Amino acid sequence: MAHNDTTCPKPMQATSTGVFQGENPLDYALPLVILQIIIVIVLTRTLAYLLKPLRQPRVIAEIIGGVLLGPSAFGRSEVFLHTVFPPKSLPVLDTLANIGLIFFLFLVGLELDPKALRRTGKKSMCIAVAGICLPFALGIGASLVLRATISKGVSLGPFIVFMGVALSITALPVLARILAEFKLLTTDVGRTAMSAAAVNDVAAWILLAVAIALSGSGKSPLISLWVFLCGAAFVGMCILIVPRIFKWLTRHCPDGEPVNEIFICGILATVLAAGFVTDTIGIHALFGAFIIGTLAPKDGPLASAMVEKVEDLVSGLLLPLYFASSGLKTNVATIQGAQSWGLLLLVILTACLGKVVGTVVVSRLCKLPLNEAVALGVLMNSKGLVELIVLNIGKDRKVLNDQTFSIMVMMALVTTFMTTPIVRAVYTPAKRGSTYNLRTIQRKDPNSQLRIMACFHSGRNIPTMINLIEASRGTEKRKGLTVYAVHLMELSERSSAIRMVNKARNNGLPFWNKGMQPDSDQVVVAFEAYGQLSRVQIRPMTAISHFFNMHEDICASAESKKAALIILPFHKHQKVDGSLETTRHEYRIINKKVLQNAPCSVGILVDRGLGGSSHVSASNVDSIITVYFFGGPDDREALALGQRMSEHPGITLIVVHLRADPDLEGAERVAIDVSDSSSNNGESREADENAIESIKQKVSGDGSVKFKERIVKATSDTVNIVKEFSRCNMVLVGRSPEGMVAAAFELNIKIEYPEIGPAGSLLVSQEISTNASVLVVHQYSGGTRPVSLEEEEPADGAETE
Repeated sequence: MAHNDTTCPKPMQATSTGVFQGENPLDYALPLVILQIIIVIVLTRTLAYLLKPLRQPRVIAEIIGGVLLGPSAFGRSEVFLHTVFPPKSLPVLDTLANIGLIFFLFLVGLELDPKALRRTGKKSMCIAVAGICLPFALGIGASLVLRATISKGVSLGPFIVFMGVALSITALPVLARILAEFKLLTTDVGRTAMSAAAVNDVAAWILLAVAIALSGSGKSPLISLWVFLCGAAFVGMCILIVPRIFKWLTRHCPDGEPVNEIFICGILATVLAAGFVTDTIGIHALFGAFIIGTLAPKDGPLASAMVEKVEDLVSGLLLPLYFASSGLKTNVATIQGAQSWGLLLLVILTACLGKVVGTVVVSRLCKLPLNEAVALGVLMNSKGLVELIVLNIGKDRKVLNDQTFSIMVMMALVTTFMTTPIVRAVYTPAKRGSTYNLRTIQRKDPNSQLRIMACFHSGRNIPTMINLIEASRGTEKRKGLTVYAVHLMELSERSSAIRMVNKARNNGLPFWNKGMQPDSDQVVVAFEAYGQLSRVQIRPMTAISHFFNMHEDICASAESKKAALIILPFHKHQKVDGSLETTRHEYRIINKKVLQNAPCSVGILVDRGLGGSSHVSASNVDSIITVYFFGGPDDREALALGQRMSEHPGITLIVVHLRADPDLEGAERVAIDVSDSSSNNGESREADENAIESIKQKVSGDGSVKFKERIVKATSDTVNIVKEFSRCNMVLVGRSPEGMVAAAFELNIKIEYPEIGPAGSLLVSQEISTNASVLVVHQYSGGTRPVSLEEEEPADGAETE
């Protein structure tokens, strides 16, 4: 006993009394694990940022970070390894990592819908079977070679199963991330890959359970049989009991109200209890969590609350510890000599050959094009966290030694890293051929159908958007209004974003929310309810992208849906005191990119609550819409929209035409600027006169359309005129007005936001006190008018962003 006391490391206490008491905090469990967590997070997030231009999934950065912290890199320093990751601290680190893993597997189970597996098509099922069987068969051959060289003495049965599972597995979360990055998730290739990967995932978990049962240290084979039978009995009991419990919980979670805290605690405790049972059986604690997640409801407030409560802590904080724990067991230095490197190459080739060749052959038999088949094979070969789980369990069960473990980790890293560049090289989804002429609101036939794409970031914009749509619906004689209401959401590493993307329906574009439950998305419900109460066709959609390429989704969707106008929310929202504050600066960048690339006209909406904070029914609409008309195509586009709005019985349209006085200040300089700015001034002036004449003819005795003409002698007159008519519900202005008045106006005021032009900048400034919402319109020109978004240098004391 005395000998054991001298050789066993002294157990670590939780906390220290501090350095002033002469104690080293790193000799205590809590401060040491805090330091370990910080190092892991900083390193993995830095690597993820560096790999972002290569469009690699974050799991690559986390695997590399774990390997770097281990004996392969930083851990080669004995001082670093024994200071930051001493052997006595590893049980605490592994315990935290496995708790994170348990809850992550619960989230993975939430993403996997067993009902969807039953609807898997024959093509996806055949590809999934081929993607499992051929790699597993080749894995048997590779395992025999490894066992004869570097893995001598290990038990043959478990070793074959572990190797087969490791080579045949497909990481479903990683695959979803890669598909989402390339906007392939909703293409035929993406749907097939996701369906096949889901089947592959279930088969891999079953095979892994078998491998764990076989790898027990018991001498009698009956022990493995008992483990397997008890595991099957546990799954059967869960299938009978758990769905009924969740059904009862769902009934007591009304939509729109916060989920009761006791329900959340109960589910988390159930996940841990299931993990305890499966670990007691001898499988692994993560299986219990995965089963509970699989049987949990996929939609509704309960599922959303569980994801919201669990995923950030688990995915952001605890899960990276698992990669660090794996990296500490990985020593690339053990791969040395021609034999070891040859075996690494053999394993990588076996993994690629099995997955890619098997998938390509079956895909070609299913009559898929060659480039799609190759892309599908490479995508199915992506590994990730599940691969590391398999390898770590194998190492803990003494089935994989250090060298074999390191070879397999490197194989997972290489096969996942190569997925992105190969898919980018071999496959580009075919773009839809979509040609249409009605790309503007101003058109020869004003009675033709109008298609609007209304984009919004949050529920804050919905009442104004719906009231704007109601005002724009026109009269019964028109062919109708179709609105595509697009909810713009950022694609993050969060599982909830992946779950949402997995519901995609539309080919390569933001998806339709068909067949969704009414309580699944309040935003969609609001638009669908309005569509049912009006004769406007509403098509709710959701676009989930990174902010830097979200404009691609918007523009591609507008092209596909043949929209004439894209409405975007301004990047600032109104506070209680009436001033505007920035919501997110990224929204402004999106607006600028859409303006430069849009296939149709664009409107930027400064939301000040058109109609109040709720939807106003058609019979109660009583709004004043003001159009400031200087001249030019953008102003004519705004006027065309205002003319359409004037047909609504509850709308009063006021058109304010600003004309230049011959003695306008700086007229000579302005005249030169105007003449130099466009070679088609004569045609533009004629079009302006025709538009004004048309609106004059619509001036009605009942006052629904009013025309006001104002003569401008100085820039101050323009500002005063804008102030005079600013007491209304909404203002429509062109983004780039033309003519003498507009040129003088632009020369003498500060344009703080080029995306909304001079009039829009004035209307959102502190100089104009108004509660009117503002819609700034830019008419599609087909590239004949370059969109300039250069900002002026801010004056001293001016706001900068």
